[in-house]
Amino acid sequence: MRLVAGELRDYLSRFGSGLVGLSCLADGADTLFAEIVLEVGGALEVVVPAERYRDSLPTDHHAAYDALLARAQAVQRLPFVESTPEAHLAAGKLLVDSCDTLVAVWDGAPARGPGGTADIVAYAREHDRPVHVIWPPGASR
Repeated sequence: MRLVAGELRDYLSRFGSGLVGLSCLADGADTLFAEIVLEVGGALEVVVPAERYRDSLPTDHHAAYDALLARAQAVQRLPFVESTPEAHLAAGKLLVDSCDTLVAVWDGAPARGPGGTADIVAYAREHDRPVHVIWPPGASR
């Protein structure tokens, strides 16, 4: 996480206060991205994939999720009830459709299920959206 955080911070700090970062606030890289967006002076917008999305996240992540959600300048909620791969894929596509550049913390591996990082990167590339991959040397899952 330290290596990824450093590279994310270096990349995002280039954008200054005009930066708007979009995230679903999942535990891990999504949350790290959101935290660094705010740290470098950017604004945060959140996409909530489903009504029960928070419930599907690890319990120990709820406080961080709630704190970041409270700091979001905008929140878009998708019409799904359950937090399913279909909801996650729809949220990822919405992020791509709404961004100028997709920043993906990705090891290049295939998606572990529908809506995973590989699927979202592929969707972005299919729609000619620039993709900036963050995976520094020495990083591992």
